[in-house]
Amino acid sequence: MLSTIADYTRLTTDMSKSLTQVEQQPDVSRDTAYYLANIGKVKSIDDFLNNYKLYSYAMKAFGLDDMIYAKALMRKVLTEGVATSNTFANKLSDSRYREFAAAFNFAALGANATQSTAATSGTTSQYATQTLEQDAGDQNEGLRLALYFTRKAASITSPYQILADKALTQVVQTAEGWSSMISSSDIDMQAKMITDKINLADFKDPTKVTKFVQRFAAMWDATQAQSDSSTNPALVLITGASTSSASLDTDMLTTLQNIKFSR
Repeated sequence: MLSTIADYTRLTTDMSKSLTQVEQQPDVSRDTAYYLANIGKVKSIDDFLNNYKLYSYAMKAFGLDDMIYAKALMRKVLTEGVATSNTFANKLSDSRYREFAAAFNFAALGANATQSTAATSGTTSQYATQTLEQDAGDQNEGLRLALYFTRKAASITSPYQILADKALTQVVQTAEGWSSMISSSDIDMQAKMITDKINLADFKDPTKVTKFVQRFAAMWDATQAQSDSSTNPALVLITGASTSSASLDTDMLTTLQNIKFSR
């Protein structure tokens, strides 16, 4: 029932150890060694985009592996950089592009862009984190979401940041017992629902983030365990009896699961 919580606790209790184990995987170790040996040789955006092995490694490190094919878009992201609010990356709602352009800041650093810490050890560190999360997701999507939320939580300052990110939205909706159907409603209404229920400043506190993620994990496991029993009363309570109900009583849900988390 609580496999997501158990796995989350196992991985996060000593995150350094978990990441080291990922880094020591033969394929990760090999690809990272190649990256570090060659990224410094890249002197231009064209060099970068034309070396598929380096480029794809970097894209995965920033969670953009599903956009590797979009070289025209990434060229624009890299060419304009992040120096002003009017650059292409800064206009995109997805922060991953800003992070990528900042790490590979050809616009500001030119040929020296790949010498920065962000482009070298910073990127390899992120690659290990992304691999850890993806490997977790291969076994349990809820675990991937929990790890991702934990990593992103401290940077959340607005409900719209959550709503612009499908993974963050899924975690919040699940943790609060909201039906995913509310995503089709007015964006400002959704933002208000979040701020009415959650003090976003709490996400700066690792202890409170852990409790929030534990609640998400319990809700996730309960929903998954009962997904084949649509008439089960607990499932009805968790998923919502109708699309007209936007929120549920989280205390009731957690009581049903015999788990208590403070807010």
